[in-house]
Amino acid sequence: MTLTTGTGTGAATGAYAPRPGAAPLPRMIAAQAALETRMLLRNGEQLLLTVVIPTLLLVLFSSVDIVDTGAGEAVDFLTPGVLALAVMSTAFTGQAIATGFERRYGVLKRLASSPLPRWGLMAAKTASVLVTEVLQVVLLTAIAFALGWSPHGDPVTVLALLVLGTAAFSGLGLLMAGTLKAEATLAAANLVFLLLLVGGGVIVPLDKFPPGTQDVLGLLPVSALSDGLRDVLQHGAGVPWGDLGILAGWAVVALAAAGKFFRWE
Repeated sequence: MTLTTGTGTGAATGAYAPRPGAAPLPRMIAAQAALETRMLLRNGEQLLLTVVIPTLLLVLFSSVDIVDTGAGEAVDFLTPGVLALAVMSTAFTGQAIATGFERRYGVLKRLASSPLPRWGLMAAKTASVLVTEVLQVVLLTAIAFALGWSPHGDPVTVLALLVLGTAAFSGLGLLMAGTLKAEATLAAANLVFLLLLVGGGVIVPLDKFPPGTQDVLGLLPVSALSDGLRDVLQHGAGVPWGDLGILAGWAVVALAAAGKFFRWE
């Protein structure tokens, strides 16, 4: 670059030299994750699904004897299941619906033209989900303590269950949003949410179902998450390797499938 001054011509030393190219990948993912989090927290429908419904279920079923949860306080049984429900509602249902309509309105098509890779978008959306879940867990834990909850177990094991559950549900939600039309995603995500709410061991214990059905339901990610959390938080058990294995399997398969089949438009 050459600058002309009153005394002659001199060569600049790069003070205004352009620096073309994309930002570092971690910075792009962090910026996208921050944007996704702001959008999620501003969405009233998402807040209803992720905060209000789990809170109402926890308060209602802990206060009123509707479902036989076995021996002990109802809140001790219900809290781990509601925490699992909160993870599912945010990572799967809410994310699938939001991403499906972003795809329909061309938001993802525009992101596809940016340097952010497909897996980077998925990582950003998953990070956004984790931030939202932290807020959910804090709120639900405070309410549960107010209702008389007495948790046990290792917090590190609980964290591992929540992270693996988030990865599994996030992969499933992105897979659905990236392969189905927005309207189909809306219907399917809500239907799956209702079915897993009833049959995933969240509110109704799995031992209330027929023996053969229990074995099948126990392989679902929400069942593994709620049972694992319940074993640790209610019964003070050690690491639930079986439930962690189920969640890890779902996470690997779902994220790999989402990465392969996800369509930007």
